[in-house]
Amino acid sequence: MKIILASSSPRRKELMDLARIDYEILLSDLEEMRNRTLSIEEQSKDLAMQKAKFIFYNTQGDRVIIAADTLVVKGDQVFGKPEDRDDAIRMLRELQGAKHYIYTSIAVLIEDRGEEKEYNELHKTAVYVNPMNDMEIRNYIANEMPFDKAGSYGVQDSFATFINKIEGSYTNALGLPIDRIYEILKENEIEL
Repeated sequence: MKIILASSSPRRKELMDLARIDYEILLSDLEEMRNRTLSIEEQSKDLAMQKAKFIFYNTQGDRVIIAADTLVVKGDQVFGKPEDRDDAIRMLRELQGAKHYIYTSIAVLIEDRGEEKEYNELHKTAVYVNPMNDMEIRNYIANEMPFDKAGSYGVQDSFATFINKIEGSYTNALGLPIDRIYEILKENEIEL
């Protein structure tokens, strides 16, 4: 059965590779539109499902589509990918010295011999960040260029220097709870 990852994220690709899952990448040209009438959690789940369905409806045969959406959330504020350097600085100023959450929603759509199944789940990981001064924030951004990352940072890069503690799945904090993806594939007896 064909397994398709609907993501261009290098981190999601690395996680799929680590799990030794045989997959291909197909990208949608879907414009990411959040439904602001939904809760933050439901917005994330909805966007992951939109991405998965776009690829599902544009492919045929027995297949598994895996899509995800990652948000950084502090209180009721959502931190997506920064628009520019100043936005990245603003985000890190607001996240430093406090606890926030990484929400990663997954959508897994399966068609197997005409039978369809879908999974749409939100996974949360708490991240505690030590205080950072402006020079540390600016140096981090200059060195890592985190413009493709929700919240303007990556737990796997030099930002780890500022992370005091993570509660929950580390791979979820990277953008894909690979243990859950593996579990879904195994549950459905999908050969990896």
